[in-house]
Amino acid sequence: MSSDDLLQLCRRLLGAGAVPVTWHPGHAGTHVLRASTAEHGEVIVKPHRSQERHMQEVHAYRTWVPALGDRAPRLLATANDPPAIVITAVPGVPLNQRTLDSDAEQDAYRQAGRLLKALHAAGPPQLKPDWTAWLAQRAEYWIHQAGDRITSDFSAEVGVHMRALQDLAPLPTLPCHLDFMPRNMIYGDDGLVRLIDFEHSRYDLPTRDLVRLATRIWPLRPDLRDSFLDEYGQLTEVDHEVLEHCSYVDTLTRGRRFRR
Repeated sequence: MSSDDLLQLCRRLLGAGAVPVTWHPGHAGTHVLRASTAEHGEVIVKPHRSQERHMQEVHAYRTWVPALGDRAPRLLATANDPPAIVITAVPGVPLNQRTLDSDAEQDAYRQAGRLLKALHAAGPPQLKPDWTAWLAQRAEYWIHQAGDRITSDFSAEVGVHMRALQDLAPLPTLPCHLDFMPRNMIYGDDGLVRLIDFEHSRYDLPTRDLVRLATRIWPLRPDLRDSFLDEYGQLTEVDHEVLEHCSYVDTLTRGRRFRR
């Protein structure tokens, strides 16, 4: 959708007085509109690339995000054609764009642990005996998509870990964010962390929400890991196994292990 399309959509859903404030880059060349409205203050108009992503984010905002209270945007309006949502704008900038001292960073990660714990508790556990098998099938799909760009040794290594993951089944699933990274944690001038971007949210293995932190941030910052887990809760032996196995799924989706 063009910038003008987003503004017109905002005016149709929230009133003709909406005026543009700024534009933010989105995924895969998309962008979102920040607009000012008389009734709701500043809002975000976010288009979706597919109906699936649209339905997932709308469902998350209606069922799980309210458990986060004022630490997440509120859903104000939805549109199905084109698929888009309008949410309240939360103050601040992504955590990965803030320069903080060590104490403030550790506090931010404690807040992040508290938020993720609340999100995971926003729905009852569901036992999905075939979920690990589904993840293994997705890994095979991504290996196929990579073709000869991926090493045969790494492909075999992924297979070993996917079989080990399936051996852990059945595992409980919970409401998950599935893009839980500092870029989706908004740090405000008030020192509060708020969580955004729920378009990937669904029931999944809760430990998958920790994979990107555990592989990309915590190895160099064990203090942030400790701060996060102080609020989220300590990991079990099974959690550590799931982290290890699912880190291979994350590597595949990033497409990093290619032939040199």
